[in-house]
Amino acid sequence: MEDWGQVNLRLDEFLKSHNISRSSLSRNAQIHYGQLLKYCRNDMQKVDLNLLARICKTINCEIGDIIEYLPPKNN
Repeated sequence: MEDWGQVNLRLDEFLKSHNISRSSLSRNAQIHYGQLLKYCRNDMQKVDLNLLARICKTINCEIGDIIEYLPPKNN
């Protein structure tokens, strides 16, 4: 199987570095706390682009601030 690299959500890091609580983001972006936890833990199967847009608007960030692409280790 070919290694395409990996996409990681760094939402929890962003929240901590900007002193934003998960509960306030959940409340202000109208996201169920359990769903937000999956995004914070980088533990989701599919990404909801609408939800990412709400997160970015609520915490005033760019998508690249909370998502990173890690290329494959062996090219």
